[in-house]
Amino acid sequence: MPRKIVARRSPIHGNGVFAVAPIRKGERIIEYKGRRRSHAEVDADTSGDPESGHTFLFTLNDEWVVDANYEGNAARWINHSCDPNCEAVIVEHPGGDRRKDRIFIEAIRDIRPGEELAYNYGITLAERHTPRLKKIWACRCGSPKCTGTMLQPKR
Repeated sequence: MPRKIVARRSPIHGNGVFAVAPIRKGERIIEYKGRRRSHAEVDADTSGDPESGHTFLFTLNDEWVVDANYEGNAARWINHSCDPNCEAVIVEHPGGDRRKDRIFIEAIRDIRPGEELAYNYGITLAERHTPRLKKIWACRCGSPKCTGTMLQPKR
Protein backbone atom coordinates (compact mmCIF):
# COMPACT_ATOMS: atom_id res chain seq x y z
CA MET A 1 0.00 0.00 0.00
CA PRO A 2 1.45 3.40 -0.93
CA ARG A 3 2.39 5.71 1.89
CA LYS A 4 -0.16 8.49 2.46
CA ILE A 5 1.72 10.70 4.93
CA VAL A 6 5.16 12.21 5.46
CA ALA A 7 6.73 14.09 8.38
CA ARG A 8 8.50 17.39 7.65
CA ARG A 9 8.88 20.95 8.97
CA SER A 10 5.57 22.60 9.81
CA PRO A 11 4.39 26.20 9.67
CA ILE A 12 2.34 25.48 12.82
CA HIS A 13 5.17 24.29 15.06
CA GLY A 14 8.43 22.38 14.56
CA ASN A 15 7.69 19.21 12.67
CA GLY A 16 4.33 18.16 11.29
CA VAL A 17 2.72 15.37 9.31
CA PHE A 18 1.34 16.02 5.84
CA ALA A 19 -0.83 14.07 3.42
CA VAL A 20 0.96 13.02 0.23
CA ALA A 21 -2.13 11.24 -1.14
CA PRO A 22 -5.86 11.78 -0.63
CA ILE A 23 -7.19 10.56 2.72
CA ARG A 24 -10.90 9.81 3.06
CA LYS A 25 -13.12 10.88 5.95
CA GLY A 26 -13.18 8.04 8.51
CA GLU A 27 -9.89 6.57 7.31
CA ARG A 28 -7.54 5.29 10.00
CA ILE A 29 -4.24 7.00 9.17
CA ILE A 30 -1.64 5.95 11.75
CA GLU A 31 -1.30 4.46 15.21
CA TYR A 32 0.24 6.69 17.89
CA LYS A 33 3.10 4.52 19.11
CA GLY A 34 5.50 4.72 22.00
CA ARG A 35 6.50 3.06 25.25
CA ARG A 36 3.71 2.27 27.71
CA ARG A 37 4.48 3.92 31.05
CA SER A 38 2.42 4.31 34.19
CA HIS A 39 1.30 7.77 35.22
CA ALA A 40 3.58 7.50 38.27
CA GLU A 41 6.60 6.71 36.05
CA VAL A 42 5.86 9.70 33.82
CA ASP A 43 5.31 12.01 36.81
CA ALA A 44 8.64 10.92 38.33
CA ASP A 45 10.57 11.39 35.07
CA THR A 46 12.91 14.38 35.19
CA SER A 47 14.00 14.25 31.54
CA GLY A 48 11.23 16.44 30.10
CA ASP A 49 10.69 20.18 30.19
CA PRO A 50 7.20 20.82 31.59
CA GLU A 51 7.64 24.57 31.12
CA SER A 52 7.89 24.26 27.33
CA GLY A 53 4.44 22.79 26.61
CA HIS A 54 6.22 20.38 24.26
CA THR A 55 5.38 16.79 25.00
CA PHE A 56 5.06 13.43 23.29
CA LEU A 57 2.93 12.02 26.12
CA PHE A 58 -0.55 10.76 25.27
CA THR A 59 -2.86 9.57 28.05
CA LEU A 60 -4.07 6.12 27.07
CA ASN A 61 -6.32 5.48 30.08
CA ASP A 62 -6.38 5.87 33.87
CA GLU A 63 -3.39 3.56 34.25
CA TRP A 64 -1.14 4.09 31.23
CA VAL A 65 0.45 6.78 29.11
CA VAL A 66 1.99 6.32 25.66
CA ASP A 67 5.40 8.03 25.74
CA ALA A 68 6.47 8.62 22.14
CA ASN A 69 9.85 9.94 23.34
CA TYR A 70 10.68 6.23 23.41
CA GLU A 71 9.85 4.00 20.42
CA GLY A 72 7.60 6.69 18.94
CA ASN A 73 6.67 6.99 15.28
CA ALA A 74 5.62 9.82 12.93
CA ALA A 75 2.28 10.23 14.75
CA ARG A 76 4.11 12.13 17.50
CA TRP A 77 4.70 14.97 15.01
CA ILE A 78 1.00 15.59 14.32
CA ASN A 79 0.26 19.08 15.59
CA HIS A 80 -2.72 20.47 17.51
CA SER A 81 -5.39 22.55 15.79
CA CYS A 82 -8.52 24.29 17.01
CA ASP A 83 -10.07 23.33 13.63
CA PRO A 84 -8.70 19.80 13.16
CA ASN A 85 -9.02 17.43 10.21
CA CYS A 86 -8.28 14.36 12.36
CA GLU A 87 -9.17 12.92 15.75
CA ALA A 88 -7.51 10.53 18.14
CA VAL A 89 -9.46 7.35 18.78
CA ILE A 90 -8.61 5.05 21.69
CA VAL A 91 -9.38 1.39 21.07
CA GLU A 92 -9.63 -0.72 24.19
CA HIS A 93 -7.94 -4.12 24.19
CA PRO A 94 -10.61 -6.80 23.67
CA GLY A 95 -9.16 -8.88 26.52
CA GLY A 96 -9.35 -5.98 28.95
CA ASP A 97 -5.57 -5.54 29.32
CA ARG A 98 -5.48 -1.73 29.63
CA ARG A 99 -1.76 -1.66 28.85
CA LYS A 100 -2.60 -2.99 25.38
CA ASP A 101 -5.17 -0.30 24.54
CA ARG A 102 -4.20 1.53 21.34
CA ILE A 103 -4.49 5.06 19.93
CA PHE A 104 -5.23 5.69 16.26
CA ILE A 105 -5.41 8.95 14.34
CA GLU A 106 -8.40 9.02 11.99
CA ALA A 107 -9.59 11.57 9.44
CA ILE A 108 -12.77 13.47 10.38
CA ARG A 109 -13.08 14.91 6.87
CA ASP A 110 -11.50 14.33 3.49
CA ILE A 111 -7.86 15.51 3.44
CA ARG A 112 -6.12 16.68 0.26
CA PRO A 113 -2.47 16.01 -0.60
CA GLY A 114 -0.29 18.75 0.89
CA GLU A 115 -2.58 19.39 3.87
CA GLU A 116 -1.09 19.14 7.33
CA LEU A 117 -2.76 16.63 9.63
CA ALA A 118 -3.91 17.99 12.99
CA TYR A 119 -6.15 17.01 15.86
CA ASN A 120 -7.33 18.72 19.03
CA TYR A 121 -4.99 17.56 21.79
CA GLY A 122 -7.76 17.94 24.38
CA ILE A 123 -5.35 19.08 27.10
CA THR A 124 -7.10 19.43 30.43
CA LEU A 125 -5.46 20.81 33.53
CA ALA A 126 -6.96 20.71 37.01
CA GLU A 127 -5.34 23.97 38.04
CA ARG A 128 -6.48 27.47 37.08
CA HIS A 129 -5.59 28.52 33.52
CA THR A 130 -3.25 31.36 34.38
CA PRO A 131 -1.65 33.62 31.75
CA ARG A 132 1.62 31.71 32.36
CA LEU A 133 -0.03 28.34 31.60
CA LYS A 134 -1.82 29.76 28.57
CA LYS A 135 1.54 30.97 27.28
CA ILE A 136 3.14 27.54 27.86
CA TRP A 137 0.22 25.85 26.07
CA ALA A 138 -0.19 28.52 23.36
CA CYS A 139 -1.80 27.40 20.12
CA ARG A 140 -0.21 28.36 16.82
CA CYS A 141 -2.66 26.62 14.48
CA GLY A 142 -3.57 29.82 12.62
CA SER A 143 -7.21 28.82 12.18
CA PRO A 144 -9.90 31.53 12.25
CA LYS A 145 -11.41 29.34 15.01
CA CYS A 146 -8.19 29.40 17.08
CA THR A 147 -8.75 29.87 20.81
CA GLY A 148 -5.11 30.86 21.38
CA THR A 149 -4.47 27.90 23.68
CA MET A 150 -4.33 24.12 23.49
CA LEU A 151 -5.99 23.99 26.92
CA GLN A 152 -9.61 22.91 26.91
CA PRO A 153 -12.21 25.10 28.63
CA LYS A 154 -13.11 24.20 32.20
CA ARG A 155 -16.43 22.38 32.54
